[in-house]
Amino acid sequence: SSYHRAMSESKAVILGVGGLELTAEERAFYRDQQPWGFILFGRNVSAEPQQIKDLVAALRDTVGGRNAPVLIDQEGGRVQRIREPICPRYPSGADLGAIYRADREKGIRAAWLMSRLHAFDLLKLGINVDCLPVLDVPVEGASDVIGSRAYGKDPTTVTEMGHAAAHGLKAGGVLPVMKHIPGHGRGFADSHHELPVVDTPLAELRAHDFAPFKALAGELMAMSAHVVYTAIDPKFPATTSEIVIRDIIRGEIGFDGLLMSDDSSMNALSGTLGERARAIANNGCDIVLHCNGKMEEMIQVAAEAKPLAGKALERARRVEAAFGAPDQLGEAAVRAEFNALLPAV
Repeated sequence: SSYHRAMSESKAVILGVGGLELTAEERAFYRDQQPWGFILFGRNVSAEPQQIKDLVAALRDTVGGRNAPVLIDQEGGRVQRIREPICPRYPSGADLGAIYRADREKGIRAAWLMSRLHAFDLLKLGINVDCLPVLDVPVEGASDVIGSRAYGKDPTTVTEMGHAAAHGLKAGGVLPVMKHIPGHGRGFADSHHELPVVDTPLAELRAHDFAPFKALAGELMAMSAHVVYTAIDPKFPATTSEIVIRDIIRGEIGFDGLLMSDDSSMNALSGTLGERARAIANNGCDIVLHCNGKMEEMIQVAAEAKPLAGKALERARRVEAAFGAPDQLGEAAVRAEFNALLPAV
């Protein structure tokens, strides 16, 4: 079909946008490059829902009007790109984890309901992918880059809450992205600024860090961790490590979905933007993610991204085939049930 032809002409890249609306230069660039998807940030969002809808529609228009994935990080807590007046401030993963610790069933239900609410919020605006759940399991003393974003400090809590969160999104017609595979919880550095190096033995990583990802390995999308695990590959972070991706993410964890890099503009990665994108594209990630919307960087990244082909194309098609209609739940009832589960602040 023409749809599949359009998709196979897509590049294995997800790109950001500079501002609240597309410039003529951005429009021409996306038309020319045909990225598989887009990602939005706070800089792309005003207080007007219509502005976000118009931006999302304009992005899809540049790729031939297909229902391209439009991603956002809408976790709750400090990582929530769309806020009041469009969306209420949602609790963090750690806040939900506190409900779980007090009452397991209520915690799991709260995680599902909050994701279902994210789906109501996002789908109205045309956004169909939420970069959630965070399946990282932090250890004491780790960098605060994950911190309160995590549901808890043990794999069982994180697995059960992450599972509920992923299901809530899908019930609402929005697809989840697990992050940051195979685990960012031990990073003692913030990968936005520098490269975390983890020296933990493999047996311990298996029992603690990999466990939630293994439990949710059937999900369709995951985002890699810019973290070096010296027990597996002392040289390269997971994002650009052929060994970590082949042996751990694909092999041991058993994830066969679409693997996207974390943001290629983060300083955990070395080299020029083009060199980073090439390393990501050549070592096992299906999709290069570039977030900041800076044109001179996007040009370098897109030049190195490959057309979707082979396994990556197959996985991307599976994602696009999974976009479906939400369940028939009413938003007011879901919101009321969720609010009733939150402890009085």
